[in-house]
Amino acid sequence: MTNATTARPVAKAAPGATLLDPHDHTLVMIDFQSQMAFATHSIDAVTLRNNAGLVASAAAGFGVSTVLTTVAEKSFSGPMFEEVTAPFPGQALLDRTSMNTWEDEAVIKRINEIGKPRIVLAGLWTSVCIVGPALSALDQGFEVYVIADACGDVSAEAHNRAMERMVQAGARPMTSLQYLLELQRDWARAETYDLTTGIAKKVGGAYGIGIHYAKTMFGAHEG
Repeated sequence: MTNATTARPVAKAAPGATLLDPHDHTLVMIDFQSQMAFATHSIDAVTLRNNAGLVASAAAGFGVSTVLTTVAEKSFSGPMFEEVTAPFPGQALLDRTSMNTWEDEAVIKRINEIGKPRIVLAGLWTSVCIVGPALSALDQGFEVYVIADACGDVSAEAHNRAMERMVQAGARPMTSLQYLLELQRDWARAETYDLTTGIAKKVGGAYGIGIHYAKTMFGAHEG
């Protein structure tokens, strides 16, 4: 209930404080590996690879600080998806023994070198390899975002309960396409317009098909 002394809010043409921009966060892509994917059933492998590639391409294109980390790459889990590594040619993968990325000294050293207050997570499996760093980072004062459709688990139940647990702890869920469009956020940003629409046309699903159609048939342009 308001009263006469309560000031009404004043709208401003400015973004909300919780929206991401390319320079305020570190993206951590975790365990997109063959062995982890074999047992992932909450999302089909084609969609998972597509979404992971969309996130990686968006991050690389916008210059987002990104950590790529694997678990037991050589001895058990296998190589990281090419869709994730290709946008970052030459970038070293930080291999771990710990299921919780946040308990690995090399990863934490890199997080601290980057020094961003926000962490964005994507990877396999949601209930282990994403919950661990999400809860740990939140506990240490970081803001945490989780790209839900670029994560997967052994069942829909496992994925959904993990997402609920993280949200209850304060993590902010989002999707892969949302991540791309939030980084762009204004079609008048000409320097990244072609990047954004190009990624969307390639891996943006039906939205990307629509962009391709509109540009081909009518020469349409969002800006």
